[in-house]
Amino acid sequence: MELVYKKEKSLFIIAAVISLIFWAALIIGTLGIALVYILLAYLAFLFAHSGFITHLKGNGVRITESQYPDLHSRLLQCCKKVGLEQVPEAYLLRTDFFNALATKFLGRHFVVLFTDVVDALENQPGAMNFYIGHEIGHIHRKHLVWNPILFPAMIMPILGAAYRRAEEYTCDRYGVACCESDADVRAALAAIAAGDSRWKSINVDAYLGQVATTNGFWMSFNELTSDYPWLTKRLATALAIKNGGDIKHPRRHVFAWILSMFVPRFGAGGAASMLATVALIGVLAAIAIPAYQEYVQKAHIAVAYEAAITVRNQAAEYLMKEKEWPGSMADLGYSTEVTVDPTGRYEIGIYEGGVVGVNVGNNANGESQYVVLEPAVESGELSWICYGKNLKENLLPSACQ
Repeated sequence: MELVYKKEKSLFIIAAVISLIFWAALIIGTLGIALVYILLAYLAFLFAHSGFITHLKGNGVRITESQYPDLHSRLLQCCKKVGLEQVPEAYLLRTDFFNALATKFLGRHFVVLFTDVVDALENQPGAMNFYIGHEIGHIHRKHLVWNPILFPAMIMPILGAAYRRAEEYTCDRYGVACCESDADVRAALAAIAAGDSRWKSINVDAYLGQVATTNGFWMSFNELTSDYPWLTKRLATALAIKNGGDIKHPRRHVFAWILSMFVPRFGAGGAASMLATVALIGVLAAIAIPAYQEYVQKAHIAVAYEAAITVRNQAAEYLMKEKEWPGSMADLGYSTEVTVDPTGRYEIGIYEGGVVGVNVGNNANGESQYVVLEPAVESGELSWICYGKNLKENLLPSACQ
């Protein structure tokens, strides 16, 4: 039986290429400074994760030859079955979660079995092989090693969630390989679906019939943005594999694919990912919109300033010819005393003493904002001073700041 889900390898290659390009660009673009932050992030994760590992070792019961030998024997059998040479440490832990997990700390791998699962499957102990095999799959496939490296690609829409689901399908195959019968596979996944006691009376055929309902828009969208396939599909796929067959699931809704392209992976499922995306868009909009508005205003002021330079030069020529400053724009040959830009973005006027003023609109307080070019004569030399009135300095052209 092929242990690796058919889509995992191709998705891994795509994710690896994207991530390696990202990390290379980040390190080169920051001249290696990013490595310092990556190291600090790793140290922070190490300290945070150490809390769970120490809790596990201090409160969990380590599974050994002398402590729960039945579970230890299953662990050894599963490792041998899938070719995992280094047997991970295994613990039994009391929690409120109904599942199992694999983790890694400083190069050492751990498999954690939760007591609720073990208790629920007391009368079907072979089903524990599925949980053990599934977690061993994560270790054998080095998912725990690669996931941090693939992080840039893992947050991408569709790709990140698709790769995580592929990992789960692969690990389900490991679980199936470790089980002796399809009854064990059925019990393991039925217990997740129906609970620690009700799984015994679940109508598996009826439950598998729910697969047909997963092709609707909302079902498709929430699966495409989730890290886990629907459990009905997992059970149907696992049973088909155990019985040497294949299975084809219903096609997902086309519009769900389109919408999913705009939802980054946050590892929290479709609805939560969508809310996180909306929140992220809101934050970005709160930053980007004012910045864009300021950029547009600055561009308009730059255009107005160039027009003021033209009027300034005309006023200087008028002074040389007439020996006095023009009293208005009309003296320079314009049709009106104050010239309004055709787009209505500014208006230019000449005031007492040859001062050129460009009205570029009102500020938040309703005050008129001006770019001012004021002449100054020293030792017979004409020069110009540029400044703003009721206008933020950062909006002024560089020559006026």
